[in-house]
Amino acid sequence: MPLVGRDEDVATVRAFVDQVAAYGGALVISGDAGVGKSALAEAAGSYAVSAGLRLLRAAGAQFEANVSFAGLHQVLFPLLGGHLDQLDDVQRMALRSALGLHKGVAPDRMTISHAALELLTRAAGTTPILIVVDDLPWLDQVSTLVLGFIARRAAGTKVGFLATARTGEDGFLDRSGIRAHDLRPLSDASAEVLLGNRYPALGLRSRRRLLEEAQGNPLALLELPIALTSQHADRTGTGTLPLTHRLQEVFAARIRGLPTRTRHALLLAVLDGTGDLNVLRYGEPGSEAADLVTADRSHVISIHGATARLSFRHPLIRSAVVELATDDERRRAHQILAERRADEPARRAWHLAEACTGPDEEVAALLQEVAHTNLFRGDSLSAITQLLRAADISPAGTDRSSRLAEAAYLGAIVTGDLREVPALMDAARRADPQHGGSLAGAVAGAYHLLNETGDIDNAHRLLVGAIEALPEPGDAHNKPLIEGLYTLLMVAFFGGRPELWPAFHTAVDRLRPQTPHLLSILANAFSDPARRAQPVLGQLDALIGRLPTETSPARIVRTAIAGSYLDRVGDCREPLWRAVRHGREGGAVTSAIEALFLLGNDAYFAGRWDEVQVLTDEGVALCEAHNYSLLRWTGRFLQALVATGRGDQATSRSLTEEMSRWAAPRRAGLVSAYAWHVKTFAALSQGDFDEAYRCAGAVSPAGQLASHVPNALWLVMELVEAAARSGRPAEAAAHVAAAQEAHLAELSSRLALTVAGAAAMAAADDDHRDLFEQALRTPDADRWPFDLARIRLAYGERLRRTKSPSDARVHLSDAADAFEHLGARPWAARAARELRATGIQRERPTSTSDAGLTAQQRQIAQLAAAGLSNKQIGERLFLSSRTVGYHLYQIFPKLGVTSRAALRDALADLPETDTDTTSPG
Repeated sequence: MPLVGRDEDVATVRAFVDQVAAYGGALVISGDAGVGKSALAEAAGSYAVSAGLRLLRAAGAQFEANVSFAGLHQVLFPLLGGHLDQLDDVQRMALRSALGLHKGVAPDRMTISHAALELLTRAAGTTPILIVVDDLPWLDQVSTLVLGFIARRAAGTKVGFLATARTGEDGFLDRSGIRAHDLRPLSDASAEVLLGNRYPALGLRSRRRLLEEAQGNPLALLELPIALTSQHADRTGTGTLPLTHRLQEVFAARIRGLPTRTRHALLLAVLDGTGDLNVLRYGEPGSEAADLVTADRSHVISIHGATARLSFRHPLIRSAVVELATDDERRRAHQILAERRADEPARRAWHLAEACTGPDEEVAALLQEVAHTNLFRGDSLSAITQLLRAADISPAGTDRSSRLAEAAYLGAIVTGDLREVPALMDAARRADPQHGGSLAGAVAGAYHLLNETGDIDNAHRLLVGAIEALPEPGDAHNKPLIEGLYTLLMVAFFGGRPELWPAFHTAVDRLRPQTPHLLSILANAFSDPARRAQPVLGQLDALIGRLPTETSPARIVRTAIAGSYLDRVGDCREPLWRAVRHGREGGAVTSAIEALFLLGNDAYFAGRWDEVQVLTDEGVALCEAHNYSLLRWTGRFLQALVATGRGDQATSRSLTEEMSRWAAPRRAGLVSAYAWHVKTFAALSQGDFDEAYRCAGAVSPAGQLASHVPNALWLVMELVEAAARSGRPAEAAAHVAAAQEAHLAELSSRLALTVAGAAAMAAADDDHRDLFEQALRTPDADRWPFDLARIRLAYGERLRRTKSPSDARVHLSDAADAFEHLGARPWAARAARELRATGIQRERPTSTSDAGLTAQQRQIAQLAAAGLSNKQIGERLFLSSRTVGYHLYQIFPKLGVTSRAALRDALADLPETDTDTTSPG
């Protein structure tokens, strides 16, 4: 039967199906409850079958939303027999583990996602495939994330993804890159036709009332007349309930009229949530499945005999079935389902937990085991839900408290859900006042204190006290202890004070039988790299070499952190991007934030300054969304460095003042060091060497590399230059000696370059040439363009002062070119002034325009001049709208305009240049 009033909508989905048959694609149909999304999806499915496509279905179920991979199982099960063996061993085992066909720990979700996409692509090689997912928001989280991964990569595969979702309720699906179709209510004329076709005998007054209250909602038009008839309500009235409430009552009334056995069978089907009739003993005499015939005839459900599946006509029917059942009926149904799902530990444990009438430690332990399995699979949200349910049915005391604390810990460390941590910790303390969740609770509490409030000292005391209170504080197999030490390391790092570190090193040193490898490397390479990194460099490089096969975002990020002051982040880029994508798709948010800032760190030192802004903008936005008030300063620090380097002194001052104000009362030494670093950089760019010396010395005094202050490694050349240029040659020489005695040049090529550059800057006039030439010959020096350009600038300045203008011009010109490429305007101006002093008037650059626009800023200006909004520009260039706005804020004064309308003419006056539209990740 054709859908009344939906000609254009049907044409849209048919065109989409035709597209899928040719080269794949994805579409989400959204709209209000009852507007006809499922009917339109059904029309698309029917057309797909008639066009020769293979149809794969899944439906979200409210009572299966916590069963990991349930939705993915629905989609892929029909393909497993014919195509699974075509996959390689890793992908095949990934899918078998995820779908419960193989016992063992499933690999990470990205591996499963790639395997599922490969399976679908191979199957679609012979026959195009359309996946239809109804009620997407009720699909379990991990299935939604995997299917979202597939949907965003469907183009070119002859795989189509069509889903329905209520407006504003997309669940866990990331809609970026997925086409949307908003299904609107029927027009007044179409609503009258639909109502007249189905209920021709309806009275005029009732018809008018229904048309007015239904407001074009097809489900209301079709179902409300039943309620009116059953309640003898064919009369006018005023003051109606919201539509969803009215529909809920309609469904409840229809279900109440069904036989008791049918309602019992419906309850089993709802609570099972899979749509699989076999769990209701389909085909057996006297089975519950046989009792569903009445519900099928009443249009409550649809039975698909060929596939032994059922589907509910609307999600509200499922809700009504559960609400109409008594507590005892629900518990009995869960007991039956637990028995029938005995071969599926996750489903069995969940049903047993729902059947509990009181505390049951055995079932709680089973559910906790399921939570841990899901955590290994990367489904942390389900793990937290299951831990909380396990805590609900745990006897009061240590077990209940520890499960609540573990849920709090996972929420803080993995999902970034800091707001729930205090309430969970309070519940853990009430369950066991003496221990309050012990170490897991302390880790969660410390992480919350550190990240949300920046209370470093209390976080440190809480963690150290919990670790010292352990019966065996040296047990290297105690996972909460190891996580506690990782957290204690970050507390001490952000504290930026030497006195915070001894407790950490003492706890690590007593671990037996041995310290976990990654923790050992971090404890040395990251805590105090000037003194402790050298012995573990080989181990760190080996660990980085294994990152391509690493699946844990936390381990990827921690490995990169270990190499962050040793300039190894560039070797971790691809794994770090995997961590970012994992977080974007609903995984570990904390790891994604840290990965973004680590990538920004690498981009800064490697001279990709436009990339720094993009990366940190996303990271800071995530920090603000998840209340990571401390972690955001790492991103702000990088933004301040770029702003300073490019001459945006207003932004630089604003950020450093904000950092200093925030850090001082919290004694957050690292954030203070960030501010001093930026101030040093700003003073140097302006030639204020006295101020630069003062600021650099606040991080680490001349002549020493302060203990456990790794940021001192980033200011060696800066402090030496400031000292040498401000009449402090002894201090400059002392600092060079400290860097050389620490063998910093052996830690990385960039540190080798900056130490060599510092030695040349501190040298007497008789020695400077040889030392500068040695610095410029440092292996891989060109990997670090800004540092190299600064050394060239210093060399050229020294040559000019020592009466060698022709030699000076070579190095000053090279420095100026590098600064202009970076957009480092104050430094380019400083080089240009020196060149003029040698008698050379430097031509204005043509590579980025007279206005000093970067390539990316030119792109943004051109798109804005063409009339695109910030959001549209962001979508085109893979930037956030906030980043676009930030760039436009800088572009307008550069071009001398105050509005978008003036951009076109201003750009027409600039020389043509090629632009690069690629974006990282």
